[in-house]
Amino acid sequence: MLTPFLAIVRKDLQLFFTDRRAVILTFAVPIAIASFMGSVLSGTGRQVQRARVTVAIADEDGSTISRSIVAGVQKDDSLTVTMATAADARERVRKGVTSVALIIPPGFGAGAGRSFFRPDAPARPQLGVLYDPSRSAEVGMVRGLFTEHAMQAVGQEMFTGATGRQTLEEALNGLDASSLEPERKQRLRTMLNDILQFQQTASAAEPAPARGVFSMPYTVNEEAVTARANVAYNAYAHSMAGMAIQFLLFAMANHGIEILLERQRGLWKRLRSAPVSRYVILAGKAASGTIISLSSLLVSFAFAIVVLGVRIEGSVIGFAAVCLACSLMAATLGVLVAALANSPATARGLTTFGILMMVMLGGAWVPMFLFPSWLQNVTLVVPVRWAVDGLDAMTWRGVGLSGAVAPTLVLLGFAVVFGAVALSRFRWEEA
Repeated sequence: MLTPFLAIVRKDLQLFFTDRRAVILTFAVPIAIASFMGSVLSGTGRQVQRARVTVAIADEDGSTISRSIVAGVQKDDSLTVTMATAADARERVRKGVTSVALIIPPGFGAGAGRSFFRPDAPARPQLGVLYDPSRSAEVGMVRGLFTEHAMQAVGQEMFTGATGRQTLEEALNGLDASSLEPERKQRLRTMLNDILQFQQTASAAEPAPARGVFSMPYTVNEEAVTARANVAYNAYAHSMAGMAIQFLLFAMANHGIEILLERQRGLWKRLRSAPVSRYVILAGKAASGTIISLSSLLVSFAFAIVVLGVRIEGSVIGFAAVCLACSLMAATLGVLVAALANSPATARGLTTFGILMMVMLGGAWVPMFLFPSWLQNVTLVVPVRWAVDGLDAMTWRGVGLSGAVAPTLVLLGFAVVFGAVALSRFRWEEA
């Protein structure tokens, strides 16, 4: 019993190690994925260019304080700032062009200055924060950075700026009507008088740093921007797009492996004996794969619509176009796998590695804002990103038919490239 057992083990090991590609991919895939995740999530101990968060700012105030805040934010290395109107900023967030938009309302500077010295100020200016709910992790970062620059600008203006004296005098005059306890009121009066005296004697060429923070000079009104004001963000729409695409890609990779097995079993010889063009045979394989992929996508989203409350807030025609283009891209990718792989073992390792990398780079697993800036640019040549963006635009973003044009054309372009390479490299002889 032991001898045949060892013979089977030896034979299987010999077959495995004779396929060099399968061996390399077997060991390279876990190493590559672990290295990728570590490089994306660590970010320590290395000098790398960090990706910037895109922010649109609408300064409707135009005061000295608001201009100073905007100038500070624009110089921040963590942000890429675009100035816009409030309406344009909202539209940029809705379309996914910008992660966060900040709306500085009229009177923000004056109100923030008054609130800076008045803990009991009845009305504080309200900063508008519009954000992409699929990238909500970036909101806290932007809000914290804005707070830093706002406190610096407000404090500097109140201690050394032209409007500081007027604000201090208003705060002193309003103390009598304040609801503060008498002891605290007297202490605050003494402090404000000292600051006013300091401001009067300070040199304009040597402004004093703003060290004291007495109260938050503004409040924040956050609003998730989706298709419409009354439409809540449904995270299942985004996750369903990413996972459905991932598994249809795996299904089409398996479809390509089945083509390899058919060739090994001699079935291609029978097909070639029939009066049918080789290109017709491959086209039929691509067509069947497209139907399978499209069915997978539609069934997945049908479940999401019925069970998870996902809605197509954009264009139904655009949604169908993106699904069809994505399915055709996946089907031609399966044919490409059959054309390039030498064996089913090699094909499985190759497709596992390739699909997992495409899905990660497409933002289905890891938020893309965590990627270095150079890697975010690389994702533009990954079909999964275009497919996910297109489905997001047609579902919870509610962009409309125009939002489906670019993803559909790009996915069809990938399908053409995959199909052309498969036709030129396909081996028609039996393996």
